[in-house]
Amino acid sequence: MVGTDRVEIRTLKVGRFCVVDDEAYKILSISKSKPGKHGSAKARLELVSLFSAKKISHVGTVTDNIQVPMIEKGTAMVTHIDGDEVHAMNMRDHSMMILPMEPEMSIEAGKEIMWMEALGRYKIIRDH
Repeated sequence: MVGTDRVEIRTLKVGRFCVVDDEAYKILSISKSKPGKHGSAKARLELVSLFSAKKISHVGTVTDNIQVPMIEKGTAMVTHIDGDEVHAMNMRDHSMMILPMEPEMSIEAGKEIMWMEALGRYKIIRDH
């Protein structure tokens, strides 16, 4: 998958990110069981989606590989708001971006915002 890296489940930590079913998730908790008579150690991950806030669980052996998204963050200057879209200029390379509006944030034209991108999807993470 483009924009991801493969790691073993045993290397994951709480607060990091992983990909399940082509969706980026943040790890809320990890519980591991000891190996039993007929199998290897298992890990149970409690996850929350970065974009929809949906919570799921994922169970796998600690030696299973899982995808980890490459997350990019940056700042942008809001040029204008068009309905539920925020038009902003990326401060790094001055390119124009269209981001989805976050209803709980007070976003205004002329203000700076912080954004993140994972798996080709964008989200505003902070208004300044």
